[in-house]
Amino acid sequence: MRILGIDPGIAIVGFGFIDKQGSKCIPVQYGCIQTEAHTPEEERLLHVYEAMVQLIDKYKPDTVALEKLFFNRNVTTAMSVSQARGVLVLAAAQRNLPISEYTPMQIKQAIVGYGKAEKRQVQEMTKMFLKLQAIPKPDDVADALAVAICHAHSYTLNSKINEVLRS
Repeated sequence: MRILGIDPGIAIVGFGFIDKQGSKCIPVQYGCIQTEAHTPEEERLLHVYEAMVQLIDKYKPDTVALEKLFFNRNVTTAMSVSQARGVLVLAAAQRNLPISEYTPMQIKQAIVGYGKAEKRQVQEMTKMFLKLQAIPKPDDVADALAVAICHAHSYTLNSKINEVLRS
């Protein structure tokens, strides 16, 4: 199963494609989509959307996992990131891809085993899980890979629960 993990943003969208093969998670491609700060928002959103569509068409994921948005301070930033998230969801929905969302706490729990883990711990564990030489940069890329790994773990657990419930 190929999973696309996404860390939504308007300036930087982190993405990571991984293949889940048995209990292993294998990195396929990862990086970020960046937009220029002083560009009109509608142009930034169009760029994010078009770039994501190209990535989905090229790497053909079976499912998409996104980090749920959480903002407690800057409402303006929250609105822009929410709009970017909307075009990312649209790109996946147009390709009929199932979409799952995970909170930062769920991601930390899945990766580190502790829902209040530090960002650096999550990055180190992501690097270890995927057998990478270095922590992917910028942080948004490592976050997107962590979302994909979280989904891989959750998918396995949910599949086993469903098997038990069906028997």
